[in-house]
Amino acid sequence: MEGLLDHTLRDILTRVGGIDRCVSEFIRVTGTLLPERVFLRVVPELRHGGRTRAGVPVRAQLLGSDPVCLAENAARLASLGPAGIDLNFGCPAKAVNRHRGGAVLLDEPELIAQIVAAVRRAVPAELPVTAKMRLGYLDDARALDCARAIADSGADEVVVHARTKAHGYRPPAYWERIADIRAAVSIPVVANGEIWTVDDAARCREVSGCHALMLGRGIVADPGLALGICRPGEARLAWAALLPLVHDFWELIKAHVEPRHRAGRLKQWLNFLRRRYPEAETLYAAVRTINDPADVSRRLFPRYQDAKPSSTFTTLMPTSATA
Repeated sequence: MEGLLDHTLRDILTRVGGIDRCVSEFIRVTGTLLPERVFLRVVPELRHGGRTRAGVPVRAQLLGSDPVCLAENAARLASLGPAGIDLNFGCPAKAVNRHRGGAVLLDEPELIAQIVAAVRRAVPAELPVTAKMRLGYLDDARALDCARAIADSGADEVVVHARTKAHGYRPPAYWERIADIRAAVSIPVVANGEIWTVDDAARCREVSGCHALMLGRGIVADPGLALGICRPGEARLAWAALLPLVHDFWELIKAHVEPRHRAGRLKQWLNFLRRRYPEAETLYAAVRTINDPADVSRRLFPRYQDAKPSSTFTTLMPTSATA
């Protein structure tokens, strides 16, 4: 989720618990061997054993269409110690697709096979190589071909977003098609798409047949979602517990984002949180027209003015949910 679920939000969300592993934003590969600093900028967890500060492993994601170049970059990336390498065959963005990246490759399962095989050969055998795909580009006619291309070329796992590029993010997600893919491949399949609630997760598992789930926008809107999926019936994450994490997110943003973009990043997350929390709606309304970081701090976090980001984290729980 480019521009949203970056390392800062990964840090915050994995403190809550319930998440087995994360996948980074994509690193675009377009014909050159990228310097190490590019990988470290997108996945700074590489400096800490490939894990968030809460101890959750992070797989680094590559996007491109040149098998040789992707393999070369995967080898360099592998030397930095990620928890795995993921390949993006799902991004629906027009700019990405126009340059033969992401979901547009779902019309070319033969090329997908070449990419997966090249990357698999380029990295150590013990390093997981995974992929994420949608059901197709304009339709899902080649969904099984693409899934088989990924599986038969050496991938360890495939995540399936249960919509085509043409569907975008419009409901519904076609979880039953994930069941078809599960029946067609021998590697683990992870279900993704339209999982906003614990009930959604249960229905997705029932329809898709998948136990493992990948959460995207749903966990951004409800940071306790993964924990709720793992512990059904328990109380959800209360706003009183979430607010200190929102403050920590703001402090981290202030530390590494240019001043003119800081308020926008906070408002972006609050905009998601207000789907789940009325209190977030109040905060969003209070800063909707404010862009000065000092004004944001005074308006939203007066009692935290002299505080530093929290250094305590929740215990990582072994679960099947993936963000």
